[in-house]
Amino acid sequence: MCGIVGYLGAGNAVPVLINGLKRLEYRGYDSAGLALVTGEALQVTKNKGKVADLEAMLPPGLSASTGIAHTRWATHGEPNTVNAHPHLSPSGRLAIVHNGIIENYNVLKEYLLQKGHVFRSETDTEVLIHFIEDIYRSSASSLPEAVQMALRRVVGAYAIAVISADEPGTMVVARKGSPLVIGVAANGDFIVGSDAAPLVEYTKTVYYMDENEIAYLQRGKPMEVRTLDDRPVSPKLTELDLSIEALEKEGYPHFMLKEIYEQPRSVHDSMRGRLLPGKGMVKLGGIQAYENHLLESRRIIMVGCGTSWHAGLVGEYLFEELARIPVEVEYGSEFRYRNPIIGPGDVVIGISQSGETADTLAGLRLAKEKGALLLGICNVVGSSIARETHAGIYTHAGPEIGVASTKAFTAQVTVLTLMALRLGMLKGTVSEQRARALMRELDQVPELIEKVLQSDLLIQQIARQYQQAKNFLYLGRGINFPVALEGALKLKEISYIHAEGYPAAEMKHGPIALIDENMPVVVIATRKGNYDKIVSNIMEIKARNGKIISIVSEGDTQVKALSDHTIEIPQTDEMLTPLLATVPLQLLAYHIAVGLGRDVDKPRNLAKSVTVE
Repeated sequence: MCGIVGYLGAGNAVPVLINGLKRLEYRGYDSAGLALVTGEALQVTKNKGKVADLEAMLPPGLSASTGIAHTRWATHGEPNTVNAHPHLSPSGRLAIVHNGIIENYNVLKEYLLQKGHVFRSETDTEVLIHFIEDIYRSSASSLPEAVQMALRRVVGAYAIAVISADEPGTMVVARKGSPLVIGVAANGDFIVGSDAAPLVEYTKTVYYMDENEIAYLQRGKPMEVRTLDDRPVSPKLTELDLSIEALEKEGYPHFMLKEIYEQPRSVHDSMRGRLLPGKGMVKLGGIQAYENHLLESRRIIMVGCGTSWHAGLVGEYLFEELARIPVEVEYGSEFRYRNPIIGPGDVVIGISQSGETADTLAGLRLAKEKGALLLGICNVVGSSIARETHAGIYTHAGPEIGVASTKAFTAQVTVLTLMALRLGMLKGTVSEQRARALMRELDQVPELIEKVLQSDLLIQQIARQYQQAKNFLYLGRGINFPVALEGALKLKEISYIHAEGYPAAEMKHGPIALIDENMPVVVIATRKGNYDKIVSNIMEIKARNGKIISIVSEGDTQVKALSDHTIEIPQTDEMLTPLLATVPLQLLAYHIAVGLGRDVDKPRNLAKSVTVE
């Protein structure tokens, strides 16, 4: 959700903080602010709106060697300047930035109100900094101790950074449930971020903070890390595998379009070293030690949210078809609250782009308590899901900055395809001939996606005709039903047009009542996917004057004759069609949103990494 940045060093904090906020703005953009230690005081500047609005407010030549900054996705309190971070303590001597939710803030607030505290904002974060100062002034011998004591009484999730006007060369950071990374520059400067994006320009040496850790950063000294119960930690520094170029638009008007066009490479990278068609092998080193456990499991449960949930639905078709293992796909946000029946014979796979999705993490932790094997599929090395699970597979999609997920989805589906194929080969549920054919076709998918992208101009023309529509319907059958759901989600997310995805055959059980001459219906009608049945569904739409936009296999004539518009994708194995059919739906949503003047990379009310429940 929110993005936090901190700088403590010998240079000027201001450009580091502003640049860091720009890198993290995909995590939230309701408001932004920074706090600097200037002389013997704290200077806070914050405002409702984007980071660019904050930057425009700063006086020329502003400089400080210690500071923290924040870009917000609102949870407690509406998006406005008063609720924007950083928040100050009553004395104005302490400042905090926070990503997460303090669940017991009302209890703490009542305690502080009885002591005479006055609050300016509606946020849980202001309560926390008041509480820290209350302890700092009464019980603690140092700022780190005060933060530590306060957090022991906090219920919720947080990544925080705290600075003090009384200790200008220090910063205290801590995490529980929300990610936090500390970068250590060659000259000893510290840069703190919600993820690695703000750090990469200054250092590639980082420490990923673990759960319930607190770090004390002092200028010119090594970092000190302890647990909340005061046990010392020896921080293990790692090297980032991330380039600045990956964080830039590189000539594209939006990150989303760049990331759509990166899919040939991201799918290839997700298969590199794993798919070996020349040897007739799939090699998944990340889960190799647990393959027997998977083969002997009574079922696999996939847990995800949003786009990752849709990837799991595709995975269900793949695993059941190729490996003949029963699969259930659960919303992370519902899984832990329905007392699920899980035991040692189950495998739970958490799917998340960021590896920090709070609902998915909570479901994984519940499954771990009940004895299930946990596997993770995520895109971020060192993320919470990567550390919480017993094993897993990284997608290697590269940074995804656009809030609406594109290349992460196809990378997740690629990894799930490799897993299903590997298990099917081990179980003998996929013949050698079929396995080799699938491997050859999967190896060609990056090249086929390149071919799909050549339809971009056609899709732009279609988008212009339908950008004023109020509703869309997306239909698919079999393994392409989840693709219909994902296509509808993309349109909703970035254009704000209402859209629904359905299994095509379910249309006549209700949604057909919506179809008239004003209803665009997007139908995934590939040649190998229940083709005759979906042709019948298209004829039902046509009979009611619906506008049909169809995704068809190259060379199709039957569906083309029935459709108002067709977008062709290359022919491939039915199990692989989601990797191709998804791409034109992404482009359609993108061009409709651009035509409507939407902020495509930062759609309203959304944030990239949902680290609160």
